[in-house]
Amino acid sequence: MDEVGRGSWAGPLTIGAVVLPPDRRVYKVRDSKMLTEDEREAMFDRIVEWVDRWAIGHATHQECDRLGMSEAQRLAARRALNGLGVNADRVLVDGNWDFVGNGRTRTLIKGDATSLSIAAASIVAKVTRDRIMREHDEHFPAFNFAANKGYPCPIHKAALQILGPSTIHRRSWAFMDGIPWNGVRRILRPEPQGRLFE
Repeated sequence: MDEVGRGSWAGPLTIGAVVLPPDRRVYKVRDSKMLTEDEREAMFDRIVEWVDRWAIGHATHQECDRLGMSEAQRLAARRALNGLGVNADRVLVDGNWDFVGNGRTRTLIKGDATSLSIAAASIVAKVTRDRIMREHDEHFPAFNFAANKGYPCPIHKAALQILGPSTIHRRSWAFMDGIPWNGVRRILRPEPQGRLFE
């Protein structure tokens, strides 16, 4: 499994899960961050045809606001695992935080660069979320979601300062302090978001 969108200001948090075939390999699978967008798109089709199973789990921007990022990531992970349609007895995840639980997780630092299954999951997750953000760009062109995918950048920040948030922005985050709201309701969580990895 691998996650994308945790640090984004807008859109879903997305987790990809794949089950690799034991007897077949596909070449040139790399961590999604090491590939261009065109390379990821081309690799996506090869991966979904190659793997035994694949699934995506999302936590919406509303769920990220309501639950906080840690619990939203757990929710997206459950959705991805349920989407596989098999009972996974072991799960590899990138990083050092076990967001799956139940004693079946192995965490791997830089796993997206060292594990074929995590690298494949990272491409599936990244391409799926990027496609969603490109669709949102058609409705919210000022934020340049097609290029930044909802992540912080000068154009995105300037659009927020001028227009306020869109309907897909995460409204509870600290970056929302000091921006105009233009009639859109701000969501304030009563408790702190907590550490990045709990």
